[in-house]
Amino acid sequence: MKTENIEDIYELSPVQQGILFHSLYAPELKLYFIQVSFTVRGNFNVAAFDRAWQQVVQRYTILRTSFYWEEIDKPLQVVHRNVKVPIEQYDWRGVDPVEQDKRLEAFVKSDRDRGFDFSQAPLMRLTLLRLTEDSYQIIWSKHHLILDGWSTTLVFQDVIQLYQGFVRNQNASLAPCRPFKDYIIWLRKQNLSKAEIFWKQALNGIQSPTPLINLEAENLPTQEERYDEQEIKLSAATTAALQSLARQHQLTLNTLFQGVWAILLSRYSGQNQVVYGCGVSGRPVNLSKVESMVGVFINTLPVCLKLEPDQFLVVWLKQLQAQQVEMRQYEYTPLVEIQGWSEVPRTLPLFESIVVFENYPVEEFIQHPDEGLEILNFTGFYKTNYALNIIGYPGAELMIGISYDCQRFDPATITGILQHFEIVIQGILANHNARLNELSLLTPVEQQIYLSLEKQVTLDFAGSY
Repeated sequence: MKTENIEDIYELSPVQQGILFHSLYAPELKLYFIQVSFTVRGNFNVAAFDRAWQQVVQRYTILRTSFYWEEIDKPLQVVHRNVKVPIEQYDWRGVDPVEQDKRLEAFVKSDRDRGFDFSQAPLMRLTLLRLTEDSYQIIWSKHHLILDGWSTTLVFQDVIQLYQGFVRNQNASLAPCRPFKDYIIWLRKQNLSKAEIFWKQALNGIQSPTPLINLEAENLPTQEERYDEQEIKLSAATTAALQSLARQHQLTLNTLFQGVWAILLSRYSGQNQVVYGCGVSGRPVNLSKVESMVGVFINTLPVCLKLEPDQFLVVWLKQLQAQQVEMRQYEYTPLVEIQGWSEVPRTLPLFESIVVFENYPVEEFIQHPDEGLEILNFTGFYKTNYALNIIGYPGAELMIGISYDCQRFDPATITGILQHFEIVIQGILANHNARLNELSLLTPVEQQIYLSLEKQVTLDFAGSY
């Protein structure tokens, strides 16, 4: 590393430390590798796209950052003065569309297998696959050490704005932004004593993670991929009804989403008190211009809930939302500290499932990136070290995704969880005045079978006298 190209050196945030640890501990799993893929159709200017990316990399210090950890007490992040993002191009125009799909599937897997060298900046790269005369498949690969979801949106938004200016021979004017280091400095000033009081009270009585053992399968075949994912989409009508219900009771969709998982987790585990992880933005409201800063702010925090069977659903959901509002004051708390304050032994995880409700507006800025150009099929790939990740993607049709550890869960179980998720949502919409124990997990077919069996047992019992 050339010292003349070093702009700054400082410590990692606690979240970055955790991500780096898990990434180094099991490098073969390629944890926290993020891959965004989309199709660009129209009059696409590759030179302007390249120029926009290089300018955005110079704009944000975190995109010019590498990481060092060997032979030092604490890992450090190093900001480089000049970094060029790699943009690889491949021409597949002469390849049959079916063969293109096969090649694309193979490419994205090989790209994930490449991973990143954390000591080399930037921890991101782009690939442009030309499919036809007027369409490209673009793959943006990056590591979670440098970007969270909201920051990804900000970066992509800047790229589009700069691209639009360059194709018109104009220079786009971007608002000034604060460097990620300012957030690291803010973190150092925080007093954890109040956070300790809050988290000890919030986790009082929790001595082990909520078990997922009832969901786990035995003797699973060896999987080529350690992690897999499934997803479902709710209809536009169901999504609209859910949004209307949330507004009616002054709830957020995030609260409803988390509430559904808590209900399922309680039913699966047979416990009336559950704990799961929740992804939070982590952007402190008292840090000015934090909403436009780019880096890793997201944190994963425990949510501990009690579910009394006869409690009214809406009342319970409002309690959950109030708890989330209070938790916002302590979103900066390192998870390792929270675990230490809890009664859960260090040898056990605090929780085994996490819920993330994505709230960054991807759809808003990809609809019309430029005249004569459209962006389609925006998809993402992401792996964490947790066994079960439940993710909500808001939009006109709410999408529910689950990524899971293939060595613990089989595909049929995950399919069943997604079905139960939708069933509980439909139950809430059908009767939002219900008590928690009145919400069923059974499909209509399962309900019919259950009623038939119940009727048969009653007849058999009566006939025995």
